[in-house]
Amino acid sequence: MDLSQIKMVVSDMDGTLLNSNHEVSPRFFEIFKELQKRNILFVAASGRQYASIIHKLAPIKDDILVIAENGALVKEREKEILVTPLSKDLTASLLTKIDEITGAHAMLCGKYKAYFDGKSVPFLEQLKEYYSSYEIHENFESITDEIIKIAVYHNTNAEQYIYPAMRSLEDKVKVKVSGLHWVDLNHINANKGYALESLMRRFNISQHEVLVFGDYNNDLEMLALAEHSFAMANAHANVKKIANHETASNNDFGVERVLEKLLQA
Repeated sequence: MDLSQIKMVVSDMDGTLLNSNHEVSPRFFEIFKELQKRNILFVAASGRQYASIIHKLAPIKDDILVIAENGALVKEREKEILVTPLSKDLTASLLTKIDEITGAHAMLCGKYKAYFDGKSVPFLEQLKEYYSSYEIHENFESITDEIIKIAVYHNTNAEQYIYPAMRSLEDKVKVKVSGLHWVDLNHINANKGYALESLMRRFNISQHEVLVFGDYNNDLEMLALAEHSFAMANAHANVKKIANHETASNNDFGVERVLEKLLQA
């Protein structure tokens, strides 16, 4: 495996760069300084909102690129590179469908703020980890913000209880199981791969020059773009099938181990 040509590193956050305590390791920040010296770009690619990603990567926030909300928002510092919102009609019809699912809780994700309704309040402490910038509304009808994602939370298992009910809509909307408790609904063209392609074009970077890490189904499209794609040891089976390589788990510095090899190369 020759990593000497890498010009861009792309990493998912939860289950990948973040450990099980939702922390970025000091080891990563030290490696990042060395990547910078070699002019290697770093992209944080997550289903999280932009504010949450920046909070986790605060020491380097002005030196990275961000793919947020599964690719619906792409930013370079304060500049929006790509925004792919849901239409109001589609948002309304999806909310109606979600209301029919027992135990499902919807969050509307604007570009820079998430919106919870009263039904989500009991789960607020869990939700705040992923949505640090938010408002609580009695219902969603009063929200006028442009919506770029609907995140659907299930306290037990999203793949088992939410995905089967939403699967029939995959010709109209991107339906992604993004974690144990989450299914994300985006515009049909909004995914991490579509967003990453836009960045690769912007910086004239080829498939053999990008290194990608992921662990869940919302990472599949971006992993497919890279010759050097890595599934975490803790990754979903679908991710391990599509990635070309595997690394250690998020709790065992899987990303950092590969990046150290990159620096040696």
